[in-house]
Amino acid sequence: MLHKNSDDAHELERILEQAWYTRQANFDASIVFNSPGNTVSVSVTGSSCALNCAHCAGVYLRAMVPLEKALDNYKNWEEGTSFLISGGSDALGKVPLVEHLDRLRELAELGPLNLHTGLVTEEEAKKLAGIAAVVSFDLVGDNETIAEVYGLSATVEDYLASYRALQKYARVIPHLCIGLKGGKIKGEYEALHLLRKEKVEAISMIIFRPTAETPYSDCPPPPPAEVANFMASARLMFPYTPIFLGCMRPGGHYREVIDTYAIRAGVNKIVLPSPAARKEAARLGLSIKTSEECCSL
Repeated sequence: MLHKNSDDAHELERILEQAWYTRQANFDASIVFNSPGNTVSVSVTGSSCALNCAHCAGVYLRAMVPLEKALDNYKNWEEGTSFLISGGSDALGKVPLVEHLDRLRELAELGPLNLHTGLVTEEEAKKLAGIAAVVSFDLVGDNETIAEVYGLSATVEDYLASYRALQKYARVIPHLCIGLKGGKIKGEYEALHLLRKEKVEAISMIIFRPTAETPYSDCPPPPPAEVANFMASARLMFPYTPIFLGCMRPGGHYREVIDTYAIRAGVNKIVLPSPAARKEAARLGLSIKTSEECCSL
């Protein structure tokens, strides 16, 4: 981790160089760029959420297709469509997927499902595994962040227990939000340390994005250098594990800088890459593969 009193720029260059060499040693010279136009985002709760979390407040649910509408619209779809299934959480931090299991089973017949579950019991994990092509699980490594962002009394151990329960029955891709606590990195490194003791198929990273109509609307995203250091650290801690940079991250110049750093830090996949990402991939000799589905699929 970068220290304020060290030569930050020099230290960042050093860790990025180590991360890039680690990637070269363990993966082929290609990178996947995702444009997930074939993945439909579906909410089982419409635009409602009991938590109204500080970073989202239900804003992102508005752009998702309600479950019943998705079933009506895609029954005759003949292309290879997939579905990202999410929704608002209840007061315990669970997305009520089990309550909609029969309808989700119908949707699973139309295309593979990527489930965002929130916290689960082992029995719920077992039921959901029957319909999931993959589960995307948001892992949080700091109790203060859980309390402040989600308003929950849940702990890091509760999140870890849910992750382990899901791992028993389904493919699971842990998601780490860099800067979740109002743009501050707090607990993300701990999440990496926790994952080193678990089964990990891949790691998907997203970045806090200030969003209008949310309590965190005026919070800046985490500094790009700190994000770069975190991504590079993850590559060094997980030298053989695919690492993704997901769709949720700020846009504009910030994205250009972050995407360039991400490639230098050794990520394997970027969703909706900026033009700068394509230039950096070419500069480093990476061939580009493409996908039109959610990165976890």
